[in-house]
Amino acid sequence: MAQISHRDGHPERHISPGVCDTIRPPSDIQWLARPVAGALLGTIVEVGATEDAVLRERLARHFPLFGLRVRTPRLTLQLPTDPELLELLAVIEDGVHDPSWMPFQVGWTDTLQPQRDRDSLAHWWRTRALWSPTDWIWSGAVRVDGLLVGVQGMMAKNFATIREVSTGSWIGLRNQGQGIGKEMRAAVLQLAFDGLGAERAHSGYVEGNEASRKVSESLGYEPNGYTYVIIRGEPRREINLVLERDRWAARRRDDIEIEGLDACRELFGA
Repeated sequence: MAQISHRDGHPERHISPGVCDTIRPPSDIQWLARPVAGALLGTIVEVGATEDAVLRERLARHFPLFGLRVRTPRLTLQLPTDPELLELLAVIEDGVHDPSWMPFQVGWTDTLQPQRDRDSLAHWWRTRALWSPTDWIWSGAVRVDGLLVGVQGMMAKNFATIREVSTGSWIGLRNQGQGIGKEMRAAVLQLAFDGLGAERAHSGYVEGNEASRKVSESLGYEPNGYTYVIIRGEPRREINLVLERDRWAARRRDDIEIEGLDACRELFGA
């Protein structure tokens, strides 16, 4: 279940999205991993990118969220197409965290294959099918240097009235420790505050998840209490965090671009 919980570092709203290690359709990322000549690799990347762009443009005519893109100097966030979902499954299969320790409130990475892939796809498809301006989950696939590396999610209920969001994220192990987590969170916060006009953003982390804690602190989040959750049968403390609009504004970046938002505003309740 590759989910994003309503906390960064966890899966999405306790529903899930996942991975498979048995029978599975080959994805673009698997082909890219094969040792091929430089010219051929370039051709594969170019063809894949072109096909996805055409598919994305066609989908956006009917579901504008596919046309929304958040771009920073290092990465982009976009709602993934179905071929990109297959790439994300491969990233999860490669590992999201040390299996000896569970950093997520919802232990979706513990689900065995092939159920993890099925749950993940069901989650991602469900969030599209059940999208409503009063209850939505946006899963932004994170692309760095042409390859997908994880998901940065944002969710809200009754956004038009409450004007607050929650976020959650995960990154493949091989891309951790490079500052990508902070960059993708900064990107989604730009979408929330600058794009949608949010007043506050909520996050959190399971005690011991130092990477998530440091990202939140660096972006201005403040402690907002804690709750106890059960993870792998044991009680663990989850630290709640909140980022108010004024604290975000004091750190606002001017190098993050949001494209295609106007067509989506009514879908977000903004």
